[in-house]
Amino acid sequence: MTAVADRSLGPELARTETIGADTDVLVIGLTSSEDGPAIVPEDLFGDVLTADVRAELLDQLGAVGAKGKAEELTRIPAPAGLDGVTSVLAVGLGSAEKLDAEQIRRSAGVAARALSGTELVVTTLSGLDIGAAAEGFYLGAYSFTPFRSDKSAPKPDEQPVARVELLVPEPGFGEEALFRAQLTAEAVATARDFVNTPPSHLYPAEFASRAKELAEAAGLTVEVLDEKALEAGGYGGVLGVGKGSSRPPRLIRITYAGGPKKVALVGKGITFDTGGISIKPAQNMENMTSDMAGAAAVIATTLLAARLSLPITVTATVPMAENMPSATAQRPGDVLTQYGGTTVEVLNTDAEGRLILADAIVRASEDEPEYLIDVATLTGAQMVALGTRTPGVMGTEEFRDRVARISREVGENGWAMPLPAELRADLNSKIADLANVAPHRWGGMLSAGLFLKEFVPENVQWAHLDVAGPAYNTGGPFGYIGKGGTGVPVRTLIAVLQDIAAE
Repeated sequence: MTAVADRSLGPELARTETIGADTDVLVIGLTSSEDGPAIVPEDLFGDVLTADVRAELLDQLGAVGAKGKAEELTRIPAPAGLDGVTSVLAVGLGSAEKLDAEQIRRSAGVAARALSGTELVVTTLSGLDIGAAAEGFYLGAYSFTPFRSDKSAPKPDEQPVARVELLVPEPGFGEEALFRAQLTAEAVATARDFVNTPPSHLYPAEFASRAKELAEAAGLTVEVLDEKALEAGGYGGVLGVGKGSSRPPRLIRITYAGGPKKVALVGKGITFDTGGISIKPAQNMENMTSDMAGAAAVIATTLLAARLSLPITVTATVPMAENMPSATAQRPGDVLTQYGGTTVEVLNTDAEGRLILADAIVRASEDEPEYLIDVATLTGAQMVALGTRTPGVMGTEEFRDRVARISREVGENGWAMPLPAELRADLNSKIADLANVAPHRWGGMLSAGLFLKEFVPENVQWAHLDVAGPAYNTGGPFGYIGKGGTGVPVRTLIAVLQDIAAE
């Protein structure tokens, strides 16, 4: 298996002021209106896309029915005025009045997926938003093939686009934006790679080892607790969930020390979730390889904060376990003692994520952070309530709303959800401090948030992101998202960190 750090995760990205003679495809943006499609930007690249060339392109595109609808693709031969270009791909951007960075990102992703087997692409989408265009092309071209033998490996004409040149009108244009976009896209792709790696090859010890390798290569401080250290430290939640597996649990802490303000990130790292003794149905259980997507996101985000040199300190505390049924597994009715001393009656072993997160939240809080964000593929109830593309955001109200707003701004669609006080009593246990689930199915996402709230100090600004659906796409590709790991919510997390750094 190729390590995450050892393979190319996306196409080479670069700025260019010209369209070279060896350009395979020129990608342009097309908006829609009642007057017909229009090429955008209209006047930024007049020396390359002259009035005559633009007119000929619109004539050809109109002749084959291009409308400029969002993510519509229309490919035509390059007109004579584009010397050296083989063909032109027009990608729809929808209404010009509604055009935003997320639509540019999505359209670029669709274009990238359509250009498999292409060596060199040049695009004018960079004139609209170079960062969004770069992220869209990079993430749209992402593929995960390390486990394919020669029998099914992509053929040369199926390989992702190799190089994308983003057209700029002058030297220096968009340089910083492209730098940040490329690092962000690489972080998202790193999280995707972790999520897509099968549990046969990414179990707790291996996950911790790979994360440590990446973090140390970035010059960050790393601490890994094995099962003996977890037992000595009293991490009852992580140990309880992991004790049914032959592959013991881990807890890793990665610290980027960039400034006095402290932010804690906590991510659920269940490398595979059978449900334990409360076993899940067999159908679709293979998707539970994604149950460590929260861990992948916070690790990738911490590395990204370091690469961007944010002036804050970020510590990722990541518990990792495999939830398996066996003679040694915890049982429904067992009581465990979380790190910090709270006792929990385990009524359902498939509500395991909150148990390992509780340990990690208490440990992360010992660092006295001002902000704490935990990320988890925590509940099926998230998908029932919000669908598969909208993360639920809970926590302290002001910070919750801030995180949800930022998530929507970057196109990851977070939505603020309440933590109703009346649901808290349903987590009372007859024999312990807490039960890990309520005795009913109502408001399951919110009950999980209320459970986690019990472990967050009062003076910490806290947000909990439930990404059970958004972190893993089981349907067809859309925008810059392919099947499998999506990398959600890396872009939300880094945008929140940047917002905190700017305070």
